[in-house]
Amino acid sequence: MSSTVVIGSEGTDLGQVRQVAEGACFELGPDAAVALKDGRRKIEDLLESGVPIYGVNTGFGRLASTVVPREELELLQRNLLLSHACGTGEYLSPDTVRVMLFLRVVSLARGRSGIRPETVDALIKLGNSRFVPAVPSQGSLGASGDLAPLSHMCLPVIGQGECIDQDGNVVSGEEALLEIGVAPVVLQAKEGLALINGTQAMTAIMCSAVLDAQRLMDAADAAAAITLEALLGTDAFLDPELISLRPHPGAATSSARIREHLEESEIIRSHPSCGKVQDAYSLRCTPQVHGASRDAIAYIGAAVERELKSVTDNPLLMEDGRALSGGNFHGQPIALVADHLKIAVAELANISERRTERLLNPDLSGLPAFLSSAPGTNSGLMIAQYTAASLVSENKVLAHPASVDSISVSGCQEDHVSMGTIAARQAAAIVRNSCHVLATELVCAVQAHRFLQSGAMGRGTRKTFSTVSTVFPPLDCDRQFASDIEAVACLIREGCIG
Repeated sequence: MSSTVVIGSEGTDLGQVRQVAEGACFELGPDAAVALKDGRRKIEDLLESGVPIYGVNTGFGRLASTVVPREELELLQRNLLLSHACGTGEYLSPDTVRVMLFLRVVSLARGRSGIRPETVDALIKLGNSRFVPAVPSQGSLGASGDLAPLSHMCLPVIGQGECIDQDGNVVSGEEALLEIGVAPVVLQAKEGLALINGTQAMTAIMCSAVLDAQRLMDAADAAAAITLEALLGTDAFLDPELISLRPHPGAATSSARIREHLEESEIIRSHPSCGKVQDAYSLRCTPQVHGASRDAIAYIGAAVERELKSVTDNPLLMEDGRALSGGNFHGQPIALVADHLKIAVAELANISERRTERLLNPDLSGLPAFLSSAPGTNSGLMIAQYTAASLVSENKVLAHPASVDSISVSGCQEDHVSMGTIAARQAAAIVRNSCHVLATELVCAVQAHRFLQSGAMGRGTRKTFSTVSTVFPPLDCDRQFASDIEAVACLIREGCIG
């Protein structure tokens, strides 16, 4: 564990989420501890009043009007977790589940859910251990919170469910608690609902997708710059005055970054009399296309940051002790930006694949076919484009908005849902696909430069060439290079390119 993140009573941010995803421990700060105690006192006061309060002393969903006797409240909360843990599909990654645990603690630490400090402490100890709960990725409608995923996540706290250790072994929740020295929690009034009523699954997935998309965005500018050089393009379209006539901030940023990559480029200056008036759209319109995605990713990141400072339970405790039912658990704010991220990143892959086509096509590039030194006997990078094209096509299917769908559940009590977790999972898939597409362009551009004899590269493109070359040696003859492209994709995800 590299560091410790201290959870306050005002939420968190993407920087702290990144720390947790990379292995940092987390703990409650003093203000959060006070808020938790205050919230639990308010729940106890409400219980003493005997007034029916949803989720505290009533059933759930369609059963909200059914008052539960006080002697059965513990069983009610335990049954809630057991009955709601019915997800399916592949398990979410350990990093995602740790972030889910962290985000749930962050929300509870606001003191508005009324959960006991000792229950939160058990979540923290589990999150800081070598185990993570086994959480199926499918089954959330993203409206009454991420009920199924969060139920699976919290089952181990009561000695149920399953966990995965650092070696990938599946053990029972009871075994995991025994090893880390935590007694199974006996849930009290409101606690089961407080554990599972929130947007932490979709938000955790989106945090990872947004952080990766930000790195991908910078890599896309780097790829466009080195491809422009390799294709002997002009940089006239990057003129600051030209860009300022359509003052979208993302376009200004992307054009400035590409110009920086091309500084000192002898290649760009080597062909002033080539007769070419202007380049194809996939080169010339890069600032406008990349810039629109850059603006979208900035907006999406801001929305996710707001969610990281939100309380998404129901009912919630007010400062004066009232418990109010509302819709803070509804995932629509995340669902919409997840769908937006899908489109924004898919477009980065779309235009990248078109630049790859220009690099590989001898009729467009003036370079050897498929960047092979002996085309015919060798296929060169031909099929790399096939894979990129396949991923681009898959992205188009995944980019269909999930948030426009809804389906009624719980006896029509929960009659509008967000599908936000589906949208977030699709966004993460598109980001992964697009990393590979951009990596393919970078590999092709680096291979193309190995055929050029037009002078020195730009200051930034030279750095990109060097970084990619560390994992992609010259393709002098056909060999397996899928692992090289994947290694470049890893460099993109790690923020090494851009």
